[in-house]
Amino acid sequence: MKILLLGGTADARRLADALHQAGTLQNKLKVVYSLAGLVRVPKVDCELVVGGFTQFGGLATYLRENGIGAILDVTHPYAQTMSTKAVNAAREVDIPCWRFHRPAWQAQQGDLWSEYQSDADLLTQLDGFRVPLLSAGQMSEDLLTNIIQLPSVERVVWRTAVAPKFAMPEGIEWLKAIGPFALEDEQQLLREQGIDVIVSKNSGGSATYSKLEAAREMSIPVLLHRRPILPEVDREFNDTQDCLQACLAAWGNIHSKNQQKDSQQ
Repeated sequence: MKILLLGGTADARRLADALHQAGTLQNKLKVVYSLAGLVRVPKVDCELVVGGFTQFGGLATYLRENGIGAILDVTHPYAQTMSTKAVNAAREVDIPCWRFHRPAWQAQQGDLWSEYQSDADLLTQLDGFRVPLLSAGQMSEDLLTNIIQLPSVERVVWRTAVAPKFAMPEGIEWLKAIGPFALEDEQQLLREQGIDVIVSKNSGGSATYSKLEAAREMSIPVLLHRRPILPEVDREFNDTQDCLQACLAAWGNIHSKNQQKDSQQ
């Protein structure tokens, strides 16, 4: 059985390693790990595909020509385009498509969170702030220009892992940074830059959560981009261990040591 694991997240790398290790031991499961490779390419022992599937004539063509028996989507929760393509391609070639997405962050006492759904919604909610920290990934040049032109906005700090492909509009400072981030560093950034609002995706996980902790402690509002609605998959998980065990049981007929012990009792 050959699985195509769509990755690019820490969870994806861990699942790819675990599935590959189990498959190597039992010789019943093979993992192909795919990622865009825009930020960094991890070292994995399984087969690696970097740069998408256009190079192969599209995802469905790749699935057919490489004998893929199932897709496991472990992309970022906001990778809406890739997740949608995965579901459509799996249906086209009649194989299962499963998805793992880490749970969304939940507000705690002291958090000053609001959600936004669109660029227009974000602009409306940003009006009134002076120095926003944009920490929601890539944004268009038009959106950035519209943000800096808001009457209340004095300047903008934009932090991403990948450099923008356009000249920075005047009044916007771009910071290159890749998580995980320490709480003390986030607090220092917010103080030094005079940030009075943070714009973020609700990515979940621990790598970038410290900015929300810092915002809570410093009473800084946070505008969270609402997670996109994705097409339905055959099975969906929010716990990596549950996902791993389900994959091993369904696709490799491989059981963990604990499962083997239970079956012998």
